[in-house]
Order: sequence, then structure tokens, then C-alpha cells
Amino acid sequence: MRRNICMILFSVLSTVTGMNCANAQEQKSDGNTNVPKVYMFKEISPENLVKIYEALGREATGKVAVKLSTGEPGGHNFLQPALIKDLVQKVKGTIVECNTAYGGGRADTENHLKAAKDHGFTAIAPVDIMDAEGEVALPVKGGKHLKEDFVGSHYLNYDFTIVLSHFKGHAMGGFGGAIKNISIGIASSAGKAWIHSAGKTKGNPWGNLSPQDDFLESMAEAAKAIVDHCGDKILYISVANNLSVDCDCDSSPEDPKMGDIGILASLDPVALDKACTDLVRASEDHGKIHLIERIDSRNGMHTLEYGEKIGLGSQKYELVKLD
Repeated sequence: MRRNICMILFSVLSTVTGMNCANAQEQKSDGNTNVPKVYMFKEISPENLVKIYEALGREATGKVAVKLSTGEPGGHNFLQPALIKDLVQKVKGTIVECNTAYGGGRADTENHLKAAKDHGFTAIAPVDIMDAEGEVALPVKGGKHLKEDFVGSHYLNYDFTIVLSHFKGHAMGGFGGAIKNISIGIASSAGKAWIHSAGKTKGNPWGNLSPQDDFLESMAEAAKAIVDHCGDKILYISVANNLSVDCDCDSSPEDPKMGDIGILASLDPVALDKACTDLVRASEDHGKIHLIERIDSRNGMHTLEYGEKIGLGSQKYELVKLD
């Protein structure tokens, strides 16, 4: 029903004003001018990545962590070094990661650094595998599954975090964007297991997987621990390209079935992820049905619903187009 209303609204407003459905839905849903802004460039380029960072108006200062996925060996959809180089070097950033909990080519620090080198990241910036020397616990305030979020111990060395995400699908979460990047992405290897099991184990999580909604809620809770830790020393940029239904943690992801959307950025991770999913749904590209099916079959939107409930961010936003 909601989608039918959205499509009718889109049809009317696109004729009158040129708005897309995501823009119309969110700008008309609330008269409050204090809703978070989500900035957007349709053209994906190194120059626009820098410009959208500057549009946020929050300068990255001190020792800057740039959290992104260096990509599983064999995969190819991850954000390319040539695209992100100018931004990472502008802020004098260090690319940060933590080891995986599922085995593969990034399960230990030596192989993880090799993957980062093979994919070209060490050529543009220092790379820090943050749990190479263990983990630390950050408190989760108001969580019903997690009381602590276990992150790489090196994370405490950084003054500011740029969450640079590749928005795409995900086999377990439905989609991967800003919230997944700061929850599972910053979690130590054991911390990833903790999130996947909704606080049951820091060992092998695959025999202790939680009910799906508990896992999605645990991601939001872990993300809130990061946001609470950082305060206003964090910002979020997502590149919606190579829109596979599979994550960059997949060594052989399915090829994208729809075209690129653009670069989006916000100071609110929930608003940013919601805008990305709205733009997928509003796209005229018929190939979107595959990504929408992946999101909805995993109940992926529940992450945003629960995140809003616990104070992680807002699902209402204003979309500000910059090109």
C-alpha cells in the first residue's frame, strides 16, 4: 500500500517538479525543517566524493580513520582506490579494517593486509587492521541484545571517523551501508561473532546464529555504540554503485543487475541508509527487483526501524541534490 501511494506521488510530482519518489516521500512527510539532510551527486567521481564531504560542513580533524571494506579476494565490486584516493589523502586518513569472522582471505592480519595491498589500498594510504593486537569493549546504551560492542583495540587511537561505505546488497542483512559498516565493520573478529549471535558467543557464530530480527537489531545496537563513542567526530558517505545483491565480503558476488545511483552523504547513518534504499525502490531500472528482493527477504528495513527507535538516527530526511 505504501509503495502504491509512493508511486502515485512520484508520478504527479515528477511531472510538476522533477522530484524523485524518495525526495517527494521524505520532504512531504514532515513539515519539520530540522530533519537530517542527505546530500547527493548522481555522477560518481573522485572530485564529487571530495565535494560531498565538504558539503557536510564537518571537518575531519586529528588522526582520521577512514572505514571502508578492502574487499574479499576474488571480489571486484568494492570501492576502487582510484575513486577514493583524493578524499582519503585530503583528510590525511588511515584506511581501517578488522579481521573477518567467517574465514576467507581476510581472517588474519597478514592475509588481510595482503588483500588490501593486492586491491591497491596500501598504495594510496596507510592501512590499519585494528584488531591485530586485540579488542576493546564500548558500552551499548539501551540495547536489549548487547551490553557491549567489541571493536579493534586500535580504534581508540583515532580522533575522527569517516564511514566510507559501498552501498549494495548483503546475504544476511539484506543490504550493506553505513550501519553495517560501523557495526560489523569496526567490530573485532570476535565482536563480529558477538553481533551475529546477538550476544551469545564470541567464538564460532555459525552454530549460534540468532533469529533474524535479533541479528538486525544487534547491528543497530553495535552501530549506536560507535556513534555514542564518536559524538560529532564522525560522518557518513555511501557510494551506490556496482549494486550487486551480494556484499564485498563475498569472494564471488553476483553481477549487478541495475545501474549505479550516485554518491550520498549525511551526518545521520539511518537517514543515509534510508535514502539509499528509497532511491533503489524509486529507480526506473527494472533490474532493481533483484536488490529489493534481497533487502525485503531478509527484512533489512527493520535495521532502520529499530535504529530509529533506539536513537541511532532518523528515517525522515531531506534529499539535497548537488548536481
